[in-house]
Amino acid sequence: MKFSEINKDSWGELCLYLDTCLIPVTGLNGTESPYEVVRALERLRDMMDLVEIPFKGRIVTYPSFQYGKEEIAQYINEVCHNVKRAGFAYVIVISADVNLNAVQLDNADLILTPSAFSEFPEGGKQQFTHEIIQELWQRKG
Repeated sequence: MKFSEINKDSWGELCLYLDTCLIPVTGLNGTESPYEVVRALERLRDMMDLVEIPFKGRIVTYPSFQYGKEEIAQYINEVCHNVKRAGFAYVIVISADVNLNAVQLDNADLILTPSAFSEFPEGGKQQFTHEIIQELWQRKG
């Protein structure tokens, strides 16, 4: 579910079920041509589909960090901390082009980046994502 689909009146009821925040990171730097930006956004969308589609009803997707790569990790980490303070039990950071890690993002509960998927063929990514998110919820829940 996208953050924009939730209004003030429904949040009190929905927050009981929507306990996980997905924070996307595009990783643009401004030197990309328009077609390269489109391709980067398509790659991110495809990765987000691995999380959003099977777990609709439990995950809220927040706005993307569009510009910056590893140098914005501190800011992303601060946002992870803040969304937990705002009521989310879990925070997942996802990127198709930026390799972030747990040292950089110690407030994130799960980081899904290209390096997390490097060993999996295209068909195995969905199963891996499903299993690792279920494991996260069971481990912390």
